[in-house]
This record gives sequence, structure tokens and C-alpha cells, in this order.
Amino acid sequence: MVKLINAPASVAEEAIEGLVATTPHLARLDGYPNVKVVLDKTADKSKVAVISGGGSGHEPAHAGYIGRGMLTAAVCGDVFASPSADAVLAAVRAVTGPAGCLLVVKNYTGDRLNFGLAAEIAKSEGFWVEMVVVGDDCALPKQGIAGRRGIAGTVFVHKVAGAASAAGASLEEVKAAAEGVAASLGSMGVATSTCTLPGEAQGDRIPAGHMELGMGIHGEPGASQAPIQPVDQIVAQVLDRIISKETNYLPLQAHDPVALLVNALGGTALESQIAAHAALDYAQGKLQLKVERVYVGSFMSALDMTGISLTLLRVDQQRLQYLDAPTQAPAWPHTSAVYSQESKLVPMPVAPQESAACQGSPASLSAVGAAAKAAIQAATQSIIAASAELDAMDRRVGDGDCGSTLRRGAQTLQADLDKLPLNDPVATVAAIARSVSTMGGSSGALYNIFFTAAAGALHSSSPGQEVPSVATCAAAFQTGVAAMQRYGGASAGDRTMLDALLPAARAFKDSAAGGFGGAIRAAASAAEQGAEATKSMAASAGRSSYVPMAALADTADPGAQAVACWLRAIATSLYK
Repeated sequence: MVKLINAPASVAEEAIEGLVATTPHLARLDGYPNVKVVLDKTADKSKVAVISGGGSGHEPAHAGYIGRGMLTAAVCGDVFASPSADAVLAAVRAVTGPAGCLLVVKNYTGDRLNFGLAAEIAKSEGFWVEMVVVGDDCALPKQGIAGRRGIAGTVFVHKVAGAASAAGASLEEVKAAAEGVAASLGSMGVATSTCTLPGEAQGDRIPAGHMELGMGIHGEPGASQAPIQPVDQIVAQVLDRIISKETNYLPLQAHDPVALLVNALGGTALESQIAAHAALDYAQGKLQLKVERVYVGSFMSALDMTGISLTLLRVDQQRLQYLDAPTQAPAWPHTSAVYSQESKLVPMPVAPQESAACQGSPASLSAVGAAAKAAIQAATQSIIAASAELDAMDRRVGDGDCGSTLRRGAQTLQADLDKLPLNDPVATVAAIARSVSTMGGSSGALYNIFFTAAAGALHSSSPGQEVPSVATCAAAFQTGVAAMQRYGGASAGDRTMLDALLPAARAFKDSAAGGFGGAIRAAASAAEQGAEATKSMAASAGRSSYVPMAALADTADPGAQAVACWLRAIATSLYK
């Protein structure tokens, strides 16, 4: 599989160089390529040093967790390969002071051997060194020489040990805190594909449409394969196995307090949030656990593996304090992980105009209300009647749905007519905006903008149920058209509905002195002339801009034609 790298052999070194270059408090020991040690150059050597590490390919683990309050240094091997004992020893020598050093090691043979050898050599040199091995993978049995693998739950050990050290705990106390966390952890992963090593082809161990429960973070085979299931069912199986009393992994009782970690293994950022929601529901519902903290993200990845892992940690007040303690480590979440079961829904805010619209149509219509109802009926009926013709025009110059789209908005507005506060002009225009938005597409958005902006202008000039003057209506008309022009980006001559609306708005304003009847008739005539003029225009906006000029000739822009249609219908209905 192709990856965005320079060369397979240098990915670990170059990734470390990038992390160090972009993180101010990090540095690395010289000695590449054999010694890949990243450290906190600002570390306080009077505190216990906490060192971890392992093969690369699990980013942000391990170097992403270096910083005050977490790791002091990380020893990185090549991709999925244990670092050498020499590299571990170099890290111990570089960061360990009189308070001593704790090595946190995931339970893999190579890591245990190399970190263990380095610890013994360091002790012989006079360093005070202890080691904690983490095996939290509940897909595997506890018994046997190898034991359980160390996976994402190790990050909890990093956090608690680092926080204890930052708080001034002794090496014995830091080790005890780390061992306590390691003994109170359970993790398990599930994946739908294995990971791909740089420069190698992707494996095909998992058949299409299947998943593997318990896959290791290096792509090692899991406990079982099965057809893919909905994530709710997958999460339930994983959590049940983690707390299974029969297998003695992490026996938890109802109401036990826990921290939950949902870890994306590399290619599942979106799915991890879905899994987090499912895990919270199942842990607190079926299992009746008390989730005190929840962490979601990529904490210990496996290159490009498409999968997730879940971790449960039994917590008490001391562990919660350590989890919540601040840290400089760049990869640890820096937002609160405290989980609350309080509703996450915030009431939908209601716009001022909506309060009037929600009251519904008045029992009796005023003269203004009756005129508004007649105008809306005429405009919507004209669009519905013309929809087939508008679609035919649009098939010649666009995608063929202009009439259908506008008809959908007109039908919605007709259905809402008896709910409109027709005696209140401002609220009525605002309600029309909400109704026409249901037509969708660009037309729905543009008409919504037009009527919303017009309603705002009317509200500013004539609040309440005051009847606006013709001049006020003209100004609102122009405000709506200007907003449509501003957000839509089109201008006069671009062969859009604006070529009908812009002259209509000018004519309405220029004829306002003659009363509403004269103004609306002038606007309708100007819109008709503007629509007719689009027949000779080259399109610069909308889908017509993709159509050759020859195909546009003698066909008006359907959006502009629709504007002329409903404006003429209003003028005719009100002033026959």
C-alpha cells in the first residue's frame, strides 16, 4: 500500500524529527538511527523519571505522552520492533536523577527483555530503577508464560505514574500507583482489516465483510473472526468480555466507578465517536457501571488498522485526581473528561419573528391580512401551474428541476397558509422564508435569504403589526435582493433570477409614490423585461454556466422567468 513517506527504512526517525521540531519542550538524544530517544528537556530531575516506549507505528504513543505530568522520556524502536537495551539505557542515563526512574513496559517479550536488561545495567551503574509491566489485553488468557499483551490501557499507566511523580511521590509510591492501575485495567480491540507496514502489501487475513475480535496492535491474530455487526453489538461483546467473571479479566460489579477509553486504532476516527456513544450506553445501562471519565481519540494506534479498542479502568478518588492532573504531554486530551449524564440537548432558540408565527393565523383577517393571503395564494398557484414549463426551460439550459424545486416550496407555503400570522406583515414575511426553505437546493437557500433579509428590514422600519408604507416595502425588497446578491455571488447580467429581481426592485422603489398597486405592477413589468433579456445573456453563475452559449439562445433563465411569474400573479390578484 502506498504511504506518504520518503522511504520505509526512515519512517520512525523522520516521524520523531517532526514531533520534536514542532513541540517546544521536546528534544532527542543524538545517536540516530540506533538510539531513538525523545525526552522532556525541561524535566525536573528532582522528581521520579517515568520512561516508556516500544515499537513505532502506535502514534501518538509513546513520544506524544512526554511532558511534565506524564512521561519524562520515550524510547522508540523501528516500526513494531522493540528498541534496543542500549537505547533504553541511554534514556535512563539522560533523565534519571537521585529520585530514581520507573520503566513502564508493555507485555511483549522483546520489550520486557530489552527494558529489563537496561534496568539491570543501570542499577549496576548506581541508578535507582524499577519496572512495571502492563498486560491489559482481555482477548488473551492471563495464564501462561507470555501472558496478556499490553495495549491502549497502558496510556492510563503513563498518566497516573507521571501525575504521581509530578506531585512529588517517591519511586516506591509511583511504582505502586502504576502497578495498581495495571492491575485494574481491561482492554480489547476489534478490527475489520489488519495494518499495513510501510513498503509492504496489506494482509488479507480477514475476509471481506468480517471483523476480528481481539486483534493485536501489531496485527497479531485475535481471539475470533465473525461477520461484521452493528457497532452497538460489537461494543457489547467487547465490554462483556472485559468484565467477564468467568475469564477473570476485570470483574466489575454494578455501580463500580470506571474510566472509559475509546481508542481509534488508526483508520477509524469517525467510528470511534459512534463506538463511544454505544459504549457509554451499554456500560451505564446494561452493566450499570458508573462512568466517571471518558476519553475518545487515537491514543495507541496501529498504523492504518481499521478498528477500535475499548479500555475500562476501575477508579477511586486518588486515580481520578491523577487522571485530571495537568500535563504538558501534547497527545493527552487537554479538555475535561469528566462524564455527566445530564442532558446534552440545549433548547432550540426561537427567533423574535417565530413567536408571532407560532400563534397561527388570526381568527379574522384585517385588510392587510386578506391582501397578504390573496397574494400568497396567487404567487404559489402561478408557480405550481408553471412548474412543467420551467422544468422544460431548465432542461435546455440546466439540470431540468427548476420548476419542480420551486413547486415544492410553493406547495409547502400553501400548506402553511392557514398557520401564518397574516395580519402581521413582518412575521408573515419571516414565516414565508421558513416555508420556502423546504424546497432545498440553491433556490431554497436564495429565497430564504431574500425573505429573511426583507423581514429584518421591515422589522427595523415598522415593528409589530404596524402596516409598513410602500417606501418601507420598497426598501425591504431591495434589502432582500442585495442579500441574495451578496451571498449568492451573482450580479446583473450573469443570467440568474437576479436579472429579474434587480430591475423589479428598482421599479418598485421608483414607483412607490404612486401607491402599492402602481409599484407592484411596475415591478412585475420590469421583472418580465429582465427575464426576457436573459435570452441573449451568457451565463456566469449557476449550472447554466456549464452550458455552451449556443444552447442558451432564445431560452430565458428559468429562475428569472419564475420571478416574473409570481410577481405578475401578485399584481394581477391584487389589482385586476
